[in-house]
Amino acid sequence: MTKHVHGGNVYEYADCLDFSANCNPLGTPESVKQAIIQSLDRVSDYPQVGCAPLREAIARETGLEPENIICGNGAADLIFSLCRAKKPRKALVPAPTFAEYEQALRSVDCEVIYFGLDADDNFQVPEQFLDALSDDLDMIFLCNPNNPTGILTNRELLLKTLEICQSRKIFVVVDECFLDFVKEPEEYTLRAWLSQYPELFLLKAFTKRYAMAGIRLGYGLCKSRELLDQMEAVTQPWNVSSIAQAAGIAALKEKSYVEAGRRLVFQEADYLKKELKRLGLMVYPSQANYLFFKGPEDLFDACVGKGILIRDCSNYPGLGKGYFRVAVKRHEENQKLVNVLEELSRKE
Repeated sequence: MTKHVHGGNVYEYADCLDFSANCNPLGTPESVKQAIIQSLDRVSDYPQVGCAPLREAIARETGLEPENIICGNGAADLIFSLCRAKKPRKALVPAPTFAEYEQALRSVDCEVIYFGLDADDNFQVPEQFLDALSDDLDMIFLCNPNNPTGILTNRELLLKTLEICQSRKIFVVVDECFLDFVKEPEEYTLRAWLSQYPELFLLKAFTKRYAMAGIRLGYGLCKSRELLDQMEAVTQPWNVSSIAQAAGIAALKEKSYVEAGRRLVFQEADYLKKELKRLGLMVYPSQANYLFFKGPEDLFDACVGKGILIRDCSNYPGLGKGYFRVAVKRHEENQKLVNVLEELSRKE
């Protein structure tokens, strides 16, 4: 098992304050917890196949039809079922980016080509990405904002990408799981272009927005009902538990909670950026609910020794030692992180 493969390993690092997983800093809404408790009365029954009530709730949230929505056991579950359904032979992914894209692609024996992002350009997806969209590609993955960097790709470049991919029959997957914590998410989402590009698939999850990582609930948006049927055909029928379905329906009603979480993230991200820069760390212009920065190579272990768990990003393709990611949390928690980093900086 590769060390530090993912964030959120609170089981091995049980005594640490977790900055390695990027969930809503307000924690799971109480209404979601209550929905989970109430759902236990039906725990002896199989979950509802197809998640119809949940898909209807998501449809109201997104403005799409339920038939354009597929639910899964987290966004990662949908990434794997999508790859099983499409069976791509060659795919393009940026480096660095979320590891599950490559893992899912390789699980169906797909050749994975990296498009390296440049640290000197803040790991931005550049215009040159369009030149890499060759005729022999079957699929591309883009994460917007990207994980772990938090860097956004502008809609103009995304639309150019869609045009080229449509002409060359390349399937496009855009992961929008972290768009909820961007200041102007409607300026970046491609939801309005789904009808124009049936070979476009958008990934979303409840994990980050509602702090529901342990529940495992995600969904995909696509106008190709044929594709969604193919995905369902390669997925076991009870992949979304009754508990997760109930939690999702309750979560979608939490409008005030979502806005409060966004406001807190915007405020605290500014605080953390200023403090990390003050401490001499190279902080990239992340626009999600996490910060990406470069620091001493031994910072992960040093922070663990002080009771703080950060995300060591050295296992991402395209990154080496010294790259880290931290979640934006509540102010008193962020102060603890800053205090530890300041103490460690004085020891250097």
